[in-house]
Amino acid sequence: MTQLPTLQPDQRVALVTGAGRNIGRAIALALARDGMAVVINVRTSVDEGQAVVHELQAMGVPALLCVADITDPADARRMLAEIGAHFRRLDVLVNNAAVRREAPLAEITADDWRATLSVVLDGAFFCSQAAQPLLERSGRGAIVNIGGLTAHTGASQRVHVVTAKAGLVGLTRALAHDLAPSNITVNCVSPGMISTQRNSTSSAATPQHHATHRPLLGRRGTAEEVADSVAWLAGPQARFVTGQVLHVNGGTYLGS
Repeated sequence: MTQLPTLQPDQRVALVTGAGRNIGRAIALALARDGMAVVINVRTSVDEGQAVVHELQAMGVPALLCVADITDPADARRMLAEIGAHFRRLDVLVNNAAVRREAPLAEITADDWRATLSVVLDGAFFCSQAAQPLLERSGRGAIVNIGGLTAHTGASQRVHVVTAKAGLVGLTRALAHDLAPSNITVNCVSPGMISTQRNSTSSAATPQHHATHRPLLGRRGTAEEVADSVAWLAGPQARFVTGQVLHVNGGTYLGS
């Protein structure tokens, strides 16, 4: 954890995992524009995470960089304990961290399978569990999980990714039941084909399904459009929305 911030009275605090670039960065900026202080989580992309913190601070927003491995439940608990110690509160958790590598079924190793599910699914579970006490204290807490188009359509060469992202939908619905008594909403934003800069260590340069799927609106979405949907679900306008999947895909997928 770096740099001790100063919160304004009643200023809300958000944690965004995997927030060093692309959709995670856009979400952090969107929440900051809505007046929230933001904790940026990264596992290895420290320079990118610190750059986002600097962007937020330039906006006059209290921001922290927290380096933690969310696949380790002890490290997730440590991160949330440090957030609690510094901010004394957490109001929004965005489970965005993911890996999206592709490979033929026969070439996906046990380590590949476990690594993908660990970041996407285990990480979201461990962070949600560790964040529960702070979110309960908020009285208007919100969890937003970042899913994906192929969790609903399927796709070739990404059985591990599709499985992990589909699991997030189940996690969202289960958490919505468990956390509703504490006035914590839990929803999932499912982006479609979004224009991003892809890191070869965590995702395919050109996903296979991009060659076969076509948005009805005739273009790819932007990270900012995904972030705006997250900000709405995290804000006061969506307090009667929980357990839902919000598809942001330009009409690529029209299912429920």
